[in-house]
Formats: sequence, C-alpha cells, structure tokens
Amino acid sequence: MSDIALRFAQVTKSYAGVPALSDFSLEVRRGALFGLVGVNGAGKTTLIKCLLDCCDADGGAIEIFDVRHRVTAARARLAYLPERFNPPFYLTGRDFVRYMLELYRAPYDEDRVARLFGALDLDRSALDRPARVYSKGMTQKLGLAACLLSGKDLYVLDEPTGGLDPKARALLKAELKALRSAGHTVFFTSHALADVAELCDHMAVLHAGRLRFAGSPQELIGRYGSPNLEQAFLACIAAGGA
Repeated sequence: MSDIALRFAQVTKSYAGVPALSDFSLEVRRGALFGLVGVNGAGKTTLIKCLLDCCDADGGAIEIFDVRHRVTAARARLAYLPERFNPPFYLTGRDFVRYMLELYRAPYDEDRVARLFGALDLDRSALDRPARVYSKGMTQKLGLAACLLSGKDLYVLDEPTGGLDPKARALLKAELKALRSAGHTVFFTSHALADVAELCDHMAVLHAGRLRFAGSPQELIGRYGSPNLEQAFLACIAAGGA
C-alpha cells in the first residue's frame, strides 16, 4: 500500500474539441491538506468530475488509494461536497443528514451531529427546519456537516467556503486542520488564496487545463519572489508555470 491518496496520470478531457484538461499528472499524499487553485474555467471542476467518474476522461488514469477510479469501491472511502450544493428543499436538516449518512454507511448520532453543527456555527434548531427556509450560508454549513460526519478517509470539497461568513470560515478551517491531524486527506478547490496559504501543506495551480505548479505555498511564493500567495499565483499563470 502506497502513501498516495490520489493519483492523476496524464489525464485529458475535451468538450466539443476544446481541451478542458491536457496531460494532467498529480499526486496527493495521504494525510495532506491539499488546495487546487485556478481561475474560473481552468478545469478544476472538470478534474473533480473525472475523479468521481461523473464524466469520462478522454485519456490517462486516475487512482483513489491505489484503486482505479472507475471501480465503484474506490469511491467508498471518500466524501464529496459540490460547489453548487442544493439539498432537497422538503427535507429537514436532520432528515438530510440522516439520509446522507445512510448513503455513506455511517451511523447517525444526534450528539455528534449537534457538536458539528455548533462547530460550524449552525444553530441546532436548524435540524428541525426544512432546507427551503435555509439561507445560502446555512445551506453550505448543512452540506459541510453531512460531509464531515461521514468519517471517510478522503474529503473532496469544491469551493467549501462559498457562502460562509468570516466566523464560519474560521470555524471550518479549524475543522479541516483537525481532520488533517487525525490522518484524513482533504482535497479542495478554492479561490481564497489566503486560506490556501494558511491551511495547505501542498497545492497545485491549474490554468487552461494544464498543471502549472505543484508544491507547497511557500515554494510557489519563493519561486517568483512574491510578497504573498496571490501575487505568486498571478506570476505563475502569467509565466505559464515556467
């Protein structure tokens, strides 16, 4: 058994002849807090869709804990939160969490649910309210809670801080750090480069479907002699990763 949680090897994907991913290769180690960054349309969500077997890659290979991603069992060890998360409007928070944990084959424990709701600054009373009355921020917290309660080895989160206020973002970052400390792997996309700089052991820059950089945030900053990660990212995509 290797220490690699995710392996992408020369993955390619095109839509109507337009490349979305070109010869993309990357490894994510077990226990890492890994950030994937890029501008809108860079290919981040396409990469995740290929990983989850929601769309067919045109070429290359993807492995999840050394198992090819096309094998259904490969995804049994991960939990996923999409960027545009919308729970069924008619379910209460409790019903939704219970349903998701059943899909994840994880036990439902009211005390654990209440603790995580509190950890994400989501009032426990939301458990009894239907999702249709949730604000955008509450909806995001509900999705995060259901995902993090799964107890999986790998969490794939597409823009997890979207819709969160500053307090909730800070609380979520504390939960992600706790997951890393417990040996879980977190692979997330983000436009908030300050969060990536704070959280991540390693990161990758995806631009126009190509991997432009893989390493630590500090290495990216050092490569371009930039004062912060935002400026280093801008220099990286301008230079084409050279």
